[in-house]
Amino acid sequence: MDGTALDTLREALRGEVIGPQDEGYDEARSIYNAMVDKRPAAIVQAADTSDVWTTVRFARENGVPFGVMGGGHSGAGLGLVEGGLTLDLSVGLRWVHVDPAARTALVGGGSQLGDLDHEAHGFGLATPAGIMSTTGVGGLTLGGGHGHLTRAYGLTVDNLLAADVVLADGSFVKASQEEHPELFWALRGGGGNFGVVTSFTYRLHPVDTVGLAVTVWAPEHIGEVARWYREFLPAAPRDLNGFFATLVIAPAPPFPEELWGQKMCGVVWCYTGENPDEDRLTEVFAAVNEPAPPAFHFATPIPYPALQAMFDQLIPKGLQWYWRGDFFDRITDESVDVHASFLDSIPTDLSTMHLYPVDGAAHDVGADDTAWAYRDATWSGVIGGIGPEPADADAVKRWAVDYWDALHPQSMGGAYVNFIGADEGQERVRATYRGHYDRLARIKRTYDPDNFFRATQDILPAAE
Repeated sequence: MDGTALDTLREALRGEVIGPQDEGYDEARSIYNAMVDKRPAAIVQAADTSDVWTTVRFARENGVPFGVMGGGHSGAGLGLVEGGLTLDLSVGLRWVHVDPAARTALVGGGSQLGDLDHEAHGFGLATPAGIMSTTGVGGLTLGGGHGHLTRAYGLTVDNLLAADVVLADGSFVKASQEEHPELFWALRGGGGNFGVVTSFTYRLHPVDTVGLAVTVWAPEHIGEVARWYREFLPAAPRDLNGFFATLVIAPAPPFPEELWGQKMCGVVWCYTGENPDEDRLTEVFAAVNEPAPPAFHFATPIPYPALQAMFDQLIPKGLQWYWRGDFFDRITDESVDVHASFLDSIPTDLSTMHLYPVDGAAHDVGADDTAWAYRDATWSGVIGGIGPEPADADAVKRWAVDYWDALHPQSMGGAYVNFIGADEGQERVRATYRGHYDRLARIKRTYDPDNFFRATQDILPAAE
């Protein structure tokens, strides 16, 4: 794009158009994962929906590669397009309107989870979405979305009621069960392949103060703990969620100083049942002593938005990230051995592995009711190689890839699409969507036949 083209675009928009020569360009192109260093030809910070469709039409008419950025949390950095045009929704489309009587929330496509959590919490409401408040609602929702509330209330897409979408031709539609139902089906797990979502409408649930607990065990107990966890959690009431992790203890409260920097396995729990006071939490978490004595256990009532923000300062924007994921229907003895080995070789204090539960209410939805293709999975796993310095990049990537290579044979074959790296290839995308891929490809042909929205984990339009 030359300067004249950019000037034409600037005149048509209310929002900012930032090019490489402009002040603020480097900040505008910075995203959560500092390992990604792409230089778009321009970044449009849309002020409103009109800016979105104008930008989409401009990029299409000028043959410019195009990407969309919301919260900027894509581990693969998919929102940034080298030499192309990035549409940033996080400035003008960051807003939340809650209807407490209907228990719904209308949320701008550039909002973060913390925006939704905060606004809904004022009415004692929430919807299941992620574990970090700085995550963008757009990418998380379109990929399917899981988090602390999944066992109780399902995936994020199970609570999506409608979406306003700018399509590849610049037109604007509402997708729901009643309008454009095939597009709505595809949006619920199909990633950013079908359009720019300018707003989401979510169903909300009564969630206010929850019970947070963190339990960690010494690494020599990982076998007993993992085998206990794989039986305990799926049989537990749905108001109890807990993700299993391997980690290095952070040098911060609530952990005692003698544990700082030690390698551990553990579970981060969320209890959404009634009366999560200290006495009730003592009852709920009595079972954590069964596999082995914990090195540390902490439980407290906490407002739900505070739980969602718990990791924000520990893992801030600007770190080196490389991640890979897989779905699992069981935690095998062989996989436990893999987790133990790679906990021992963990390369940095921030590198980790999480197994997020995706059972409970998420299993109530039919296998073909949404584009999410793994309703039979019990856990969504992610291996995150994370380091603070560019010099950490090779080591954290090698650890994550080697870990994934060793663990993948124990998986179901595909992954949560938001946990796929940029370098994993088309076969991984197909494995993620299983038998849904062909239907998604047909919907792609209908709504984006030229594959304009290809700066994604790309679903190719079906041939005529």
